[in-house]
Order: sequence, then structure tokens, then C-alpha cells
Amino acid sequence: MPSKNKNPTKKKIVAAAWKLFYEQGYDDTTVDDIIRESNTSKGSFYHYFEGKDALLSTLSLIFDEKYEELMETIPPEMNSFDKLLYLNAELFEMVENTIPLELLARLYSTQLTTRGDKHLLDRNRTYYKVLRKIAVEGQERGELRKDLPVNDLTKLYALCERALLYDWCICEGDYSLKNYAAEMMPRFLQHLKPQAGS
Repeated sequence: MPSKNKNPTKKKIVAAAWKLFYEQGYDDTTVDDIIRESNTSKGSFYHYFEGKDALLSTLSLIFDEKYEELMETIPPEMNSFDKLLYLNAELFEMVENTIPLELLARLYSTQLTTRGDKHLLDRNRTYYKVLRKIAVEGQERGELRKDLPVNDLTKLYALCERALLYDWCICEGDYSLKNYAAEMMPRFLQHLKPQAGS
């Protein structure tokens, strides 16, 4: 996994931007606000980003950072299936409480129209590395089915998360994302467990 000190200035800018987007709205947040909140410089900001709009694509970095933090809190002996559910619950609680719904919706809409790299699907992200690690461990322990490749297991998990996030966006956040996912994710992922006779 990437070093936690990689691009600390960029991480400070991203964290400050999303904090301000949540607190005062995207339209009411200026580049100067972000620079002030992150305690960085204009030169640093423009070294990493062309402007405020470029920060919309950094939500995947926020998710990756959260997964890095969460991996340090999970007991190693926890069942791999339960680890996946734990990560989902914690991530969705963060999304629900710190990510403006309209920006999440805007991110998903830009991913639909992007012709180049789709950063949410980047297999080199920490997100996918964490999922692959849990999947490998789960197969080795006999907690996840072995007849599916690790990449298929991780793709399925990510697909379920995106589906729940997308649905929450189109329903305009009129229910608790975390609570709904706590009900639905175990159902979606049930067939990742070893099948009878396998």
C-alpha cells in the first residue's frame, strides 16, 4: 500500500476542500478558502490542481485514505466476510456525514461521461489493494469461496458499493445510507461465502 506520507501537501488540500464543500457548499467555497484551510500556498494548490473543479475527482483519494485508516483498526482475527461489512459500514457512515450528496452525484455523472481513465475503477487504488488483500486472506482461511478469482470477488464487492451509493444519490439521500447498506450488503455478498460442497 502507498506510504502515508506520499504527497502530504496534496492530501492536506484535498481534505480541506472536502471539509469546506461539506460545511459551506461547493459553490460557496473558493480556491482561496481551500488554501487558507489547508495552510498551503497558491503555488502548491495549482501545482496539483487546475482549479476547484479538478477536486471533484479526488473523492476516490478520500475513500482510499479512509480505507487505510480503517485497516489499522480491524482485528487480524476478524472473519474476512465481516471485515468487508465493517469497511462498508464505516465508509458509508463517513460518506453520509461528510460528503455533500450533490457532489457525490456530480462525481458519478462525470464518471459516466469520462472517456479517459475512470479513477473510481483504477485497480491501483488503495481501495482495490485492500479488497484484494482481504479476499486472498478469506480464501486462504476458507472464509470466502475459492472457485472465483480474487479479482472477481473484489469487483463484485465494489459493484455492490457503487450500486448502493448510486441508488442513494438518485433517491436524494432520503434514507440512511449506512443503515440501508447494513441490511443490503450481507444479502448482496452472501454468495461470496463458500458454497455447500465446495
